[in-house]
Amino acid sequence: MKISTVLSRDNHYELKKHVQHIKNVYEQLSPTQLREAILKRKEGVEADSGALVIETGKFTGRSPKDKFIVEDEMTRETVNWNDFNIPISPAHFDKIFETAVEHLEKLDEVWIRNSFAGAKQEYRIGIRTYCSQAFGDLFAYNMLIRPTEEELADFKPDWKVLWLPELNLSKEVCGTRQENAAVINFDKRIVVIAGTAYTGEIKKGVFTILNYLLPMQHNVLSMHCAANMGKDGDTALFFGLSGTGKTTLSADPDRGLIGDDEHGWADDGIFNFEGGCYAKTIDLSEKKEPQIYAAIKEGALLENVKFFEGTNKVDFSNKDITENTRVSYPLHYIPGAVIPSVGKSPENIFFLTCDAFGVLPPISRLSVEQAMYQFISGYTAKVAGTETGITEPKSTFSACFGAPFIPLHPGKYAEMLKERLIKHKTKVWLVNTGWTGGSYGTGSRIKLEYTRALIKAALRGDLDNVQYTNLPLFNLSMPVECPGVPSEILNPENTWEDKAAYREKLSFLAGLFRNNFKKYEEGVEASVIQAGPSEA
Repeated sequence: MKISTVLSRDNHYELKKHVQHIKNVYEQLSPTQLREAILKRKEGVEADSGALVIETGKFTGRSPKDKFIVEDEMTRETVNWNDFNIPISPAHFDKIFETAVEHLEKLDEVWIRNSFAGAKQEYRIGIRTYCSQAFGDLFAYNMLIRPTEEELADFKPDWKVLWLPELNLSKEVCGTRQENAAVINFDKRIVVIAGTAYTGEIKKGVFTILNYLLPMQHNVLSMHCAANMGKDGDTALFFGLSGTGKTTLSADPDRGLIGDDEHGWADDGIFNFEGGCYAKTIDLSEKKEPQIYAAIKEGALLENVKFFEGTNKVDFSNKDITENTRVSYPLHYIPGAVIPSVGKSPENIFFLTCDAFGVLPPISRLSVEQAMYQFISGYTAKVAGTETGITEPKSTFSACFGAPFIPLHPGKYAEMLKERLIKHKTKVWLVNTGWTGGSYGTGSRIKLEYTRALIKAALRGDLDNVQYTNLPLFNLSMPVECPGVPSEILNPENTWEDKAAYREKLSFLAGLFRNNFKKYEEGVEASVIQAGPSEA
């Protein structure tokens, strides 16, 4: 197929015409039917829980340097081009699409699914996925919103996602960095994912679409966060990078889970983008995370886990393939999940950070400007590895707690957050789930029971009328007391034996914040910059 011929066709980008001659085209298969296909094709095996186990091969996580957005008249002046939003030309996209279509037409089997993204009907988009392997279709079933029979009868996709993990691209012809790529074309409303079997590329490709369209077209704030709801209907949001406890803390048996990862905030409340959960499973235990553990049953899809030798029982502590082991399952697998997954505007928002430097308080109350600053910063810290001589933790900043998925300038999302915080009088809390009494290697991890108690106290309003004290440099307001939590740990300096070392480390972290924020200063108000850490 010559590209000049392809581009002359009016319906070139209508993928359905490219699959009409494929011998076996499967549409809207049930999880039971997909299970049979996955086992028959030897794409995966069954665990003792009934869940399917697959391996994603070379890629066990996203490849952010290989995610591209087509630069055209629509995106040229609106996308915040950077290391995560990498431009690719329309001509190169056509080469990629041609390669993908040629590969697609040679397949013996393909799986097609119609789904929605967005639990609020007025904001949702229709997604049609084309997968060359059955487990990709099961992932789409689990993670996207499943239409009713009536909705399927007249379904018209707004977007199409083509997932071809076995297809390796020519980087010379296609203009990519290497043989794999995830490419988003907002003009043609197509996503092409090639050369990687990591299913999370499907999920985050759709998320990126919503992060661009909803703020621009509907004034809906798109957010990388978990959400839950209390018995009285009050909602709370949990932002946090990997390892901060977002999934653990939002999965509260006393509150209904709205969603664990992606949400929108419209004028009339919040809503989940997804129909499922994609949870990390490393070191998962029934005691620590009972809801997630119980969800790993028939219909769930486990990725890159290993069995105990000689069994089909999953060893969740095994890191032989990757630490980024995952499971996808429908939202209704979580008891008490809120379906449809919508809620009121949040009364409380929690920014979770795992501060391995041990200098941030277990909880602090943020002003609106501080909330914007912390939101844009998206801070956490990862502990140093086992490499000889490395003893310091590594700081990580990810704008809006999801930099790889936000196409617009972070200041745009922060302004939208500000408007909503003021309008709904939402309280924002910075919660340190990391270290106390010293940095990693000296201090200890803040007990999970204390973090849970602090969050419950904030949700109940117990922290509204207590006395607060100030954290130097960061100017954070720290409560001096909280039910169920020793008062001495609420001010982190109290937990360090060497007070001078504490102040030195606090100053060091403040400097990291200031240096990181410089790249965003042109896109935010002066009051937000001033809400960050001071030099003295």
